[in-house]
Amino acid sequence: MAQKIRVLLADDHPLVIEGVRGFLETFEHIDVIATATNGEDALTAAREHVPDVVLMDLNMPRVSGLAATEIMLEQNPDARILILSMHDSPEYIATAMRHGARGYVLKDVPTEEIVTAIEKVYAGETYLCPGTEQVMEVDTGRETLTSREQTVLLQLALGKSNKEVANTLNISVRTVETHRKNIKQKLGISSTAGLTRYAMEHGVLQG
Repeated sequence: MAQKIRVLLADDHPLVIEGVRGFLETFEHIDVIATATNGEDALTAAREHVPDVVLMDLNMPRVSGLAATEIMLEQNPDARILILSMHDSPEYIATAMRHGARGYVLKDVPTEEIVTAIEKVYAGETYLCPGTEQVMEVDTGRETLTSREQTVLLQLALGKSNKEVANTLNISVRTVETHRKNIKQKLGISSTAGLTRYAMEHGVLQG
């Protein structure tokens, strides 16, 4: 492959970053151009460097991997985001893909598998870790939340007020209120506690 794949690596564990970066840089066609330890820094790095592929952890401080994925795609619809996670739950995977991720790979797979995932996502294909391909075929029987509603749900489940959610996502409070109403209606949940419980049970909010 003549052109190097420029990768942004986002994970809140320095040891993971160093480990993943170390083995990725042994491949001549991959160049780790930037790293970030939280979602906020990942968004800044993506704007500055415009990577070919973003390797994104789900559990990160400030802005979660899911929210960062959503915002990154709003800023650059062509962004190719590959989730790198320890969670193999179908709900986690389905939620990440609904948010616009192009692929999902587990941290404990052989290193070559992560490289394969990067290559496929870079080529415009979708990559799911082996054994999870059926995830996208699962029908919950419930009206599906839009990716934006998923993001708002995550923020609400973290205990943020409508105003705080509006500031985080750079939208109006009225828009947050509309999303909140739609989320509750779709899920049949009336309380914030119920939304939090739903988010935890369905992999939107991590433990």
